[in-house]
Amino acid sequence: MADPSVHLVNPNRPLEGKRILVTRPREQSDRLAKLVESAGGVPVICPAIEILGPSDPATLDRRIEQLDSYDLAIFISPTAAEWCLKSILARREWPSDIAVAAVGQATARRLETMGFRDIISPEDQADSESLLKLSGMKKVAGKRIIIFRGEGGRELLADTLRKRGAEIDYAECYHRARPDSSNNTLPDILRQTNLSAITVTSSEGLVNLLEMAGSENLQQIASIPFFVLHERIAIAARNRGIHTVVTTKGSDSGLLDGMVKFFQS
Repeated sequence: MADPSVHLVNPNRPLEGKRILVTRPREQSDRLAKLVESAGGVPVICPAIEILGPSDPATLDRRIEQLDSYDLAIFISPTAAEWCLKSILARREWPSDIAVAAVGQATARRLETMGFRDIISPEDQADSESLLKLSGMKKVAGKRIIIFRGEGGRELLADTLRKRGAEIDYAECYHRARPDSSNNTLPDILRQTNLSAITVTSSEGLVNLLEMAGSENLQQIASIPFFVLHERIAIAARNRGIHTVVTTKGSDSGLLDGMVKFFQS
């Protein structure tokens, strides 16, 4: 006879009762929150990054005016796709003869919802290294490539494409910031909520999150399992004292799958 004291997990609700901190920007948190809810979990929304407009709109305007001169456009993230295309389509139509690439399937799917097809994108990881391995990124000598992104970020993609002979320009359509301190609810969340997991989707978000927690809460937050989209973020988290860090596939679905596997093991 089964021991009635043993808690049986509902296979249709594998995160039943788990409180999951969602740290994506507020306007991007809905999909992961709904996935957590669908698995029985309780999403706790606490953005660690705020998305704001470009610091240099004049340069962005020039890039948009020159768009016909490029052979390839690369979108770094779903945020880049959304913010950059909003800026472009407010001024002009998208050129019909420019190829389009995306760093990861989440970005490719966002572009598809906006009408793009035949997008060059890696199937597995959502990073520059995976995109650079694709055949469409190998023979780029003499081509003009524009990279749509937020301000700052890694230079690996542009540096590698330049070494392969391409001419690279950035179109920086937004910038990221730590949420205003008056909107920082994380210390209250840590005091009032027994969090089961924390999701982090960028290295910048990790840094902001730990600063938002405050030094008095770092020991507590370090004891909560972190689920991150890339090994770079995992290394940064471990270096900052986080005890348990799980790297998942690079998407909201990947985060969900990683949490389900972790809590079922």
